[in-house]
Amino acid sequence: MRMSLRPMFLASCVLAAACNGGGGGGGDDDGTDVDAGDNPPAEGFRIQTPPITIEAGQEITYCYYTTINVPRTMGVKRWSSVMTPGSHHLIVFFQDHGKQDGTIDQDCGGAGGGGISNLPVWTYSAQQPTQEQVMPAGVGMTVNQGQKAYVQMHYFNASDAPLEARVTIDAEAYAAGEEFTPAAAYITYNTEINIPPMSTSSVQGTCSVPQGTKFFTMSTHAHKRATLTRVTDGGSMVFESTNWEEPDARTWMAAPFYEFSTGSLTYRCEYDNRTGPTSGQTVREGDSAPTDEMCMAVGYYFIEGATTARSRFCVNSFLVP
Repeated sequence: MRMSLRPMFLASCVLAAACNGGGGGGGDDDGTDVDAGDNPPAEGFRIQTPPITIEAGQEITYCYYTTINVPRTMGVKRWSSVMTPGSHHLIVFFQDHGKQDGTIDQDCGGAGGGGISNLPVWTYSAQQPTQEQVMPAGVGMTVNQGQKAYVQMHYFNASDAPLEARVTIDAEAYAAGEEFTPAAAYITYNTEINIPPMSTSSVQGTCSVPQGTKFFTMSTHAHKRATLTRVTDGGSMVFESTNWEEPDARTWMAAPFYEFSTGSLTYRCEYDNRTGPTSGQTVREGDSAPTDEMCMAVGYYFIEGATTARSRFCVNSFLVP
């Protein structure tokens, strides 16, 4: 799997890239049946992309732009998604501006005229054909009326025939009048990956975590040369995986939620470039699953008593304001 934040960060001259699935349990469905049900949630909404043809052997990322027309500000308590075969990931981004509804193109995201203060907001992500992310009771992700959004979809068609790609995303919301604490994403990204030919290597970063931040999901993302991904809190292990493609996630669905006692999050990825098609070349950070690598931590959090929440991004070891 690979996910790309690249357009977002490059547009602001800070960076770019993207992640593992957004927490919660992944299904064991092979994605052949993409029927997510006849109707969207009674409280909430559905985003459904039109079919896109992916040619044989093609690896490509598309973005689908839409406006979420809900009758009121909502708190999403459960995300779920279904992707057709050949999918590597999807990410839902919110933003204050957007292209015309229904637009599908490869020029994804970007900070537009607002610079770094107007970056798209990472909201939900998935890397398995069927996946869900459930919030703890009383916690939700805020969706405003008329919210502009786009879905980033990465596909790789390894077959010898074209395939039809599409995704369905359902958002189940709290009922009108139900109170909730807003949640948001915490994403790290590393630009310093450098794996020489026929060698092993590693990279890591340490990012500050604001006081009072309570995590309910934590996972990682890397590409196929990764042998280990890890998130630590000083000397304490928070999350670890040796499965680059489906690293799973650690969740805390009730108190006590996870708080980084050291005030910082350290993420680390270890790589082995001694075999395979890239063994004769240096591998660096980048979007392509076959030729590049990534190192990311992906978490979701809330702050008790807060009335708003915003996604946080840490590049290398620097938290973007």
